[in-house]
Amino acid sequence: MASNDADEPIVYVIDDDEGARHSLEFLIDCAGLRVRSFASADAFLKADPPLENGCVVTDVRMPGMNGIELADELKRRGAGVPVIVITGHADVPLAVQAMHAGVSDFIEKPFGDDTMLVAIRAALARHADRDELQVERDRANQRIATLSTREREVMDGLVSGEANKAIAYDLGISARTVEVYRANVMLKMQAKTLSELVRMVTIARLG
Repeated sequence: MASNDADEPIVYVIDDDEGARHSLEFLIDCAGLRVRSFASADAFLKADPPLENGCVVTDVRMPGMNGIELADELKRRGAGVPVIVITGHADVPLAVQAMHAGVSDFIEKPFGDDTMLVAIRAALARHADRDELQVERDRANQRIATLSTREREVMDGLVSGEANKAIAYDLGISARTVEVYRANVMLKMQAKTLSELVRMVTIARLG
């Protein structure tokens, strides 16, 4: 008996670059997932597609509303749909802005097919099982609890997008000492990148 399409996950690709958009469509379709694409955030919002079992993959830089603004708008509407933002210009302040907008994942170009598919499947799984977010929150809080007071202060600076020298100045320590604390924070939080650290801390603070 055929399954009801409405119950199957669907991925919405939003990118003004036609080549990139079609490439992602092909990748997602070949992975056995339903996919629908839009050339702009405005077109996506105007279409008002069902989001209950959906996931949004959007480029950060587009004419009109950008990817982070779209995530913010969906959050404002209470959509609760996971949003994966793609960027070729990744930096910490942008990652901070993305996570505060409720972005599920933040992927830097160039990325491999597997990286994108893993992110999509993880986002859909979290969306299907809302308890997973609580598990992530608990895990992040447990890791934060292992940090010393100074490590937390350095982590707060990093998550706010401050450079090592700025953190050093604010805390009255040397930039080299900040680097040591920063390495400790990344190790204890089990974060491979600053974007990952930002995501963990944001999830922890949502509670």
